[in-house]
Amino acid sequence: MKAGQEEMKAGQEEMKAGQEEIRVAQAGLEQKMEAGQEEMRSGQERMEKGQEEMKGLIDEVKGEVQRKIDEVEAKVQKKDVKIEVKGKIEEVEHKVQGKIGEIERRLSELEDTLFSFSPSPEFMHTRPTIKSLTFGGQTSWTVFKTQFDVVSSTNGWTDFVKASQLVASLRGSAAEVLQGIPADKLSDLTTIEKALESRFGDSHLTQFYRTELKIRREKPGEILQELAAFF
Repeated sequence: MKAGQEEMKAGQEEMKAGQEEIRVAQAGLEQKMEAGQEEMRSGQERMEKGQEEMKGLIDEVKGEVQRKIDEVEAKVQKKDVKIEVKGKIEEVEHKVQGKIGEIERRLSELEDTLFSFSPSPEFMHTRPTIKSLTFGGQTSWTVFKTQFDVVSSTNGWTDFVKASQLVASLRGSAAEVLQGIPADKLSDLTTIEKALESRFGDSHLTQFYRTELKIRREKPGEILQELAAFF
């Protein structure tokens, strides 16, 4: 009986020892599980941190790309504006040139109208008609020029028109003076008048009279009154 109890007691002790081993093993396992879970939490935190860093980097790259896109769009817009402004300037220049051409055309038409203007009968009645003058070199250039200046002033001629009318009035030796004037100066009033003054002015005419008087005096029967009438 006693021996059986001893054996039971030993079995209980052995069971207790086994339970202790199991408890120790279980505690160790729990520690390992907690360590593993801690490591997993740490890894998850590192992963989340890495994801945040990656997200921040992606956002930074996106921001840089958008900035570049904005810069390019701004440059393109400026270029488009410059092209548009240049086009507007060219359009305005074209319109201005057209207006200038139209004004020049109208001025030309107005000048043609003025030159070809034919006075009405009422105007002709109120404004006296002045007969065209002619100069052939046998009369006084000073007298002719005085008459011509009066006519040109009455008619309101410009220097260009006066030059044209003076050329048209020349006859004979006076017209020959035009041969010594350059073609580009035939519309210059001063040049024409100087040439005629040099050829038919008072100093030249005095010498001309003296020569003619000498010739006439050599012809019997001719009197000075006839010579004066000749001139």
